[in-house]
Amino acid sequence: MGVGAGSVVRPYGDTTGDGMVQVSFTLPVPHDKRAEGAAVQLANRMGVDPAMLVHARQMGDGFTFFVVYGRVSHLVDLSAVRVVERDFPTLSASEVNAVVRRGLRRKLSVVGACIGTDAHTVGIDAILNVKGVAGEKGLEYYRELAVTNLGAQVSVPELVEAARRERADAVLVSQVVTQRDAHLHNTREMAAAFREAMPAGRRPLLVVGGPRFDESMAGELGVDRIFGRGTTPGEVASYLVHALVTGRGVGR
Repeated sequence: MGVGAGSVVRPYGDTTGDGMVQVSFTLPVPHDKRAEGAAVQLANRMGVDPAMLVHARQMGDGFTFFVVYGRVSHLVDLSAVRVVERDFPTLSASEVNAVVRRGLRRKLSVVGACIGTDAHTVGIDAILNVKGVAGEKGLEYYRELAVTNLGAQVSVPELVEAARRERADAVLVSQVVTQRDAHLHNTREMAAAFREAMPAGRRPLLVVGGPRFDESMAGELGVDRIFGRGTTPGEVASYLVHALVTGRGVGR
């Protein structure tokens, strides 16, 4: 991004402040000249003008994928951007263990799963499995955390029962499949099931994560926290001890 006056910025492509952007999309039409013209027309209506078609490829029967490059006149006011800021300190594994040992005097129980029809375990495994992600160990590595990974395609009743059986302090749910907002529907269903199954003081902390979640929607979806793309096991572990031990005390 090229910085303009004050907090106002515009997209950066070839030179500072030129407003150049690249967009990609698929249209339900076979690849021909008319399809390419339709792609440029759509880009124009999106505010890309002039729009240059730089890539087009047939994607199966009757679909074409396009990449368009061009200029937009839109500006972004950084002072008006609202995001969920991290409101807890990031701790090392040894610090997390020490806080749990001192504050709970027992292991902190974590149950994780992919719910509904979602079979993508990459996200939940990256957070829970000892091998972790990008060189950072997962929660199974933390000596003071008792981790139960239920895997994929877990029903909401199964998750609630596992949380009750394991006396879960926190439930972590990963959702990658997002067609027709399945991740939002599944999250609302899960939150409602826990509210119905357990009294407020006994419910586990509900945490969801996935690349398509809006982190500001936690309250609307009925969960305690949402983590987006790029989240590390250390961030999740630090949040859990903040929310369950140091931030609000014990006794959920």
